[in-house]
Amino acid sequence: MEETNREAVATAVQRVAGMLQRSDQLDKVEQYRRREARKKASVEARLKAAIQSQLDGVRTGLSQLHNALRDVKDIQNSLADVSKDWRQSINTIENLKDVKDAVVQHSQLASAVENLKNIFSVPEIVADTQVLIEQAELLEAHRKLMDLECSRDDLMYEQYRMDSKNTHDMNLIRNYFGAVQGLSDDLAKQLWMVLQRAMGTVRRDPTMLVSVVRIIEREEKIDRRMLDRKKQTGFIPPSRPKSWKEKMFEVLEGTVTTRIEGSQSVTREADKMWMVRLLEITRKYVLDDLIVVKNLMVQCFPPHYNTFDRFLKLYHNAVSMRVQELAAEDLEANEIVSLLTWVLNTYKSVEMMGHPDLVTEYDIHLMDPLLPQKVVDELLSKYVQTFTSNITGWLRKALETDKKDWFKETEPEADQDGYYQTTLPAIVFQMFEQNLQVAAQIDETFKEEVLKLCLKQMNSFLIRYREEAIAYKEDHLRDRQLPQCYVQYMIAIINNCHTFKESINSLKKKYLKSTEPTQNDAAIERTLNDVAKDGCQFLLDEVFLDLEHHLSELLTRKWLTGTHAVDTICVTVEDYFNDFAKIKKPFNTEMTSEAHRRVVVEYIKAVMQKRITFKNADERREGADRMIKEAEQFKFLFRKLTAVSGEETDRLCDAIAAIAEVFKLTDPTLLYLEVSTLVSKYPDIREEHIVALLAVRGDASREMKQMIIETLNQNKPSYAGNTQPIFKDITIPTVTMTSMSSSMAATANKLLK
Repeated sequence: MEETNREAVATAVQRVAGMLQRSDQLDKVEQYRRREARKKASVEARLKAAIQSQLDGVRTGLSQLHNALRDVKDIQNSLADVSKDWRQSINTIENLKDVKDAVVQHSQLASAVENLKNIFSVPEIVADTQVLIEQAELLEAHRKLMDLECSRDDLMYEQYRMDSKNTHDMNLIRNYFGAVQGLSDDLAKQLWMVLQRAMGTVRRDPTMLVSVVRIIEREEKIDRRMLDRKKQTGFIPPSRPKSWKEKMFEVLEGTVTTRIEGSQSVTREADKMWMVRLLEITRKYVLDDLIVVKNLMVQCFPPHYNTFDRFLKLYHNAVSMRVQELAAEDLEANEIVSLLTWVLNTYKSVEMMGHPDLVTEYDIHLMDPLLPQKVVDELLSKYVQTFTSNITGWLRKALETDKKDWFKETEPEADQDGYYQTTLPAIVFQMFEQNLQVAAQIDETFKEEVLKLCLKQMNSFLIRYREEAIAYKEDHLRDRQLPQCYVQYMIAIINNCHTFKESINSLKKKYLKSTEPTQNDAAIERTLNDVAKDGCQFLLDEVFLDLEHHLSELLTRKWLTGTHAVDTICVTVEDYFNDFAKIKKPFNTEMTSEAHRRVVVEYIKAVMQKRITFKNADERREGADRMIKEAEQFKFLFRKLTAVSGEETDRLCDAIAAIAEVFKLTDPTLLYLEVSTLVSKYPDIREEHIVALLAVRGDASREMKQMIIETLNQNKPSYAGNTQPIFKDITIPTVTMTSMSSSMAATANKLLK
């Protein structure tokens, strides 16, 4: 306490010192004293109020404790009185046992009296109820059945209360009411029969269905009451609970399942379109039934049954089970597509579950899929395997059919522009189109997968197509008289390549979202170009086989004296190209250019083969003039065939004229300049070509030839490769050492003789 006082004094001294730090604050001492006095009075008042409040609480608590103590004493006294009275009444309770037994017996007798009328009239009521059941008076029959069951159950309950172990009396009651269980079973059969025909009943007589539901609801209430009594007493009547509501849903589920499974009217053996028919019948049944459920059946069931949702689930599960059974069968390709199209598209479309009359009742997007994704993937994989096998066979048959047409004695058909063609591209791409349309019904991804598969098969098919075209040419070469329309069908083969390209591009544009090239595009393009190129080459070979005899006359003595070889060559080429006009561009143009090049090359080959050696200047002039004239003939011919005059066309024919100028030159000293001009124009010309030309000219000495060759080798221009080479493919027959020795020996022998 003293310590506290000292701390208080020290604090007060410190506080006063803080107030009186300056001399001018001494004037306010009185003011400070009054303010501190007010604070002290305020603190004392608060302390007094707090202490007074605590004292009042303690006083109230003590008063309540005194009252509680008095109450406890009163309760203790009352319990003592009750205990005393209970001990005195034990004997009285034992004396009332007889009264209790009498009460129980009275209750049983009262129940017996109450059901006495029913007890004596049980056989009559059973008979009446049986008649009502047979007459389909179900509500009245059920009312009588309930009366019979109520009488039986009450009697059995009273017997159970009196003596639960007395099985004899219990069996006596059960046997007396034995016919009641039969009535219950017969009534149940009638109810299930009505429910099995619910779709027809609700249209024809909805009150019958309502009666069935009312009966089942009554039985459900009785079941609940009996179960509650069992919890209290342990007694439950025979055949309870009946659980007719649960049985009703089982019957409806079986009815829906039977209706879906019974929709198959035909088999694969009887009808190839059995799957389509089955799915269409199923679609119609489900849609019609659900519309009936929504518009009629819902009104026959209590709202808490959620009738439409329940039936929707039943139908969905039944359809799902059925399509899974179908998916497990050994389906063909078209059947797989029909099933998947129906499952993935038709089922949720407006034609079925998405019908406007149904979608207002549920969210179609929340429905589970009919088939697990694993099963869908397996079916798609199986379809791809089957489709691959089928399309290979289809393409093979299509090619075999087209090959047979190649040997016909009639020309192939022409399109609207007059170009020869066969039906092969149309057949192939009609086949592709049909399968792609079918695949598109499943989904976009699968459609693109099928298209890529078609293109892959197309590449393999085109390789076989090329092989057959080559074999066709080889057959023709064995006997050029057969087939009679070889040229026309080879033209059709070339044109088919153009049609194939257009059709492939059309399919890709129609069925592929992406414009990116597929992995088979380059191979297909290359193979088609090879087929067309081979076809053009085969036709040109045919032309030059006919020209072979006339080409062999060029640059010979006979030619120098005057022949019509070039005239015949031009007429023959023009005649062939009248047929070749039915080849589509760009193949027609490329073929004309190649024919022009080959004619010129064959002409120059005739020069290089040294079939003639000019003896004098007159022969050289005459031969050169003829060569220039014939070069102009070729130039005129190919300008006419191409319908244009181009630099390349003139350049090819000018090679003949340039060689003629070498022959025509009269001054041998200027021969080097003329040859240099030829080499500058055609830098692909080789040394052996120059030697052959000089040999044909016939007046160049060995020294001159050597000088020209050496000079040209020193100043030979480089070949840039910007223009089509002419001399590159022209080879000069070489003289081997053996043949040269033989020739020299023969010459020596002649000289010795």
